[in-house]
Amino acid sequence: METQSELQHASTLSLPEISSAKRWWWPDAKTTILIPPGIALIGLFLVPFLIMGAVSFYYRVPDGFYVPDFRLDNYLLFFDPIFLTALARSLILCATISVVCVSLAVPFTYIVSRMRRSAQVPIVILLLCILTLSEVILGFSWTILLSRTAGVSNLLVHLGMMDRAVALYPSAFAIVLAMLHFCFPFAVLTIYPPISRFDKSLPEAAATLGATPIWAFFSVVVPALRPTIISALVLVFVFALGAYLFPQMLGRPEDWTLSVLITDQAIYKSNIPFAAAMSVFLCIICLGLIAGITKLTKAKGTQG
Repeated sequence: METQSELQHASTLSLPEISSAKRWWWPDAKTTILIPPGIALIGLFLVPFLIMGAVSFYYRVPDGFYVPDFRLDNYLLFFDPIFLTALARSLILCATISVVCVSLAVPFTYIVSRMRRSAQVPIVILLLCILTLSEVILGFSWTILLSRTAGVSNLLVHLGMMDRAVALYPSAFAIVLAMLHFCFPFAVLTIYPPISRFDKSLPEAAATLGATPIWAFFSVVVPALRPTIISALVLVFVFALGAYLFPQMLGRPEDWTLSVLITDQAIYKSNIPFAAAMSVFLCIICLGLIAGITKLTKAKGTQG
């Protein structure tokens, strides 16, 4: 009787209703597309992050490895003056790299966007070619350029600008140069799409009102591209904060970024729990920075 009543009820339904009744448990097309990247995000990021977070509470056995435990000793080390000093230097260095890189990328991208298409394409291809180079190649190239025997200091001596050739690395200056070389294409390619769609009549209108090209750029173009500039700043900052090879090759121990300190604790000092705690701290910094900048950008966009 129940089966017969269900058949009678189904016969009264239209085809769309029957289709929706059969697929009420299956996600729609938009949700289905998000399933594979969601699984990859969980398997490749969330699960390792949770494991790393668990290891950060483990206890390091003296002259041994580590044992499962729940201790806050690894996080209490963050309040050590040595770690706080290294963290402050790392954040200041990364902030300097991001500000300088984006400050150079914004006017450069604006000038390129106003060129003819035949001139823009080779420049974009050149930037993409830089991205194909590995950090190892770039790092060794900068060690040669900044060395005493075959570096640029020999050219400066030849031009009479220096008395003798000197090595310009290891130093924070060498790290900044290498990171600018590495992050500049990312910043330009982040800014290029919105700046290429920018209405060129607006700077021209500002020029008709008496504004100089430089003043029109800073008073019209830069405020309109504020969200894009902020995104580029965050991108370069995260890249610089996670950089390992350039600070390791071109910097002194006091110039090392947080990622180099993590590697030093994990590999050379065999302090896996403390390295895991520092990694969790690094992830929290990056995620908090991205979330804060996103919220700030949305708030300014709403006010505008």
